[in-house]
Amino acid sequence: MATTTTSSFAFLKSHTHTKTLFTRRSYKAIKAQSQTDVREEQVVVVGAGIAGLATALSLHRLGVRSLVLEQAQSLRTGGTSLTLFKNGWRVLDAIGVANDLRTQFLEIQGMVVKSVDGRELRAFNFKQEDQSQEVRAVERRVLLETLASQLPRDTIQYSSQLQRIEATPNGDTLLELVDGSKLLAKIVIGCDGIRSPIAKWMGFPEPKYVGHCAFRGLASYSDGQPFGPRVNYIYGRGLRAGFVPVSPTKVYWFICFNSPSAGPKITDSLELKKQAKELVKNWPSELLNIVDSTPDDTVIKTPLVDRWLWPAISPSASAGRVVVVGDAWHPMTPNLGQGACCALEDSVVLAKKLARAINSEDPSVEEAFRSYGAERWPRVFPLTIRANLVGSVLQWENPLVCSVRNNIVIPKLVRLGPLLEHTNFTCEGL
Repeated sequence: MATTTTSSFAFLKSHTHTKTLFTRRSYKAIKAQSQTDVREEQVVVVGAGIAGLATALSLHRLGVRSLVLEQAQSLRTGGTSLTLFKNGWRVLDAIGVANDLRTQFLEIQGMVVKSVDGRELRAFNFKQEDQSQEVRAVERRVLLETLASQLPRDTIQYSSQLQRIEATPNGDTLLELVDGSKLLAKIVIGCDGIRSPIAKWMGFPEPKYVGHCAFRGLASYSDGQPFGPRVNYIYGRGLRAGFVPVSPTKVYWFICFNSPSAGPKITDSLELKKQAKELVKNWPSELLNIVDSTPDDTVIKTPLVDRWLWPAISPSASAGRVVVVGDAWHPMTPNLGQGACCALEDSVVLAKKLARAINSEDPSVEEAFRSYGAERWPRVFPLTIRANLVGSVLQWENPLVCSVRNNIVIPKLVRLGPLLEHTNFTCEGL
């Protein structure tokens, strides 16, 4: 179960600012300003999360410079861990950072599913199902720092919160930041997360809450963690949990529970930890011990959301020379472990098409973006729906249905191979 990313930028929410998002000013007036206080950039990436940094690095490998805007004062290295399957690793291999990460994180050999009383329902070995499979849980902080370290100096501009977007008649985009500075960009790539202002400006609806929330944490063992290299799942009624070793000293865990609403945001880490433990107080002791071994400041609670990209209804992935990537375009629930993997896939597919358009001017940038959307939509839309449906099944509350799931479906009917077919992805080096 992967972590979800939050929006990298926030708009001011007054009625006045909302109206100005869609204003179109005279291009001549903007060009006149550019001689004084408007900086011109060819490619601007909005957001220094996984999608933004991977896109910027992919472009860099292909000889295209970009500027990455990040609203925080430094990399947003909060959060816990995320699971990368072989499709994610193929992208990281293509952009040249995979081997640095492999040395730091354990390869997961398989998975085991248990009931709340500790009874093993089923166990799987990843290599037996697919010899090419590669699964590792990766700390989000380390992944971001690794990607950022490969970018040219000054690629990332921090403390750059987006306040306003304006389109110009010739297709350029004026970006105004909270500090008053302005950039005139020929190309804008929105990698600004689930609550993306870029996506909102393009007409996308807010992601929809799916009916359950998750506590997550990263347990730390200074003397070494005691678990074998496999994913551990525990399925209850309307409640499930899991944990997976990340490194020799760290273990990622989650507890997912049904809730009619997302509830109030809680920032007190001690209270979050208390609530998480209360949910599973009668579950296997090893899970409770893992939660107890978690530094308070690593425990988070997030509502799970997604956005279904219905054909002929949802906006396109691009509007002119503005495009969205990763969670900004297709937020999905973490039930398949594909949120980060799909963002990485997006980044390299988009970078290849955009670099080809920039370097050869044939096809145009607009055509490159349309091609990106056409190629990626058949991939991400079914995965978003599938992740949602898997989560719904695993969050069943009916005792009879849960009994059938635990005693018949999982032990006798489930085959792991077909469930992992979505991790097949061809990605050549850049």
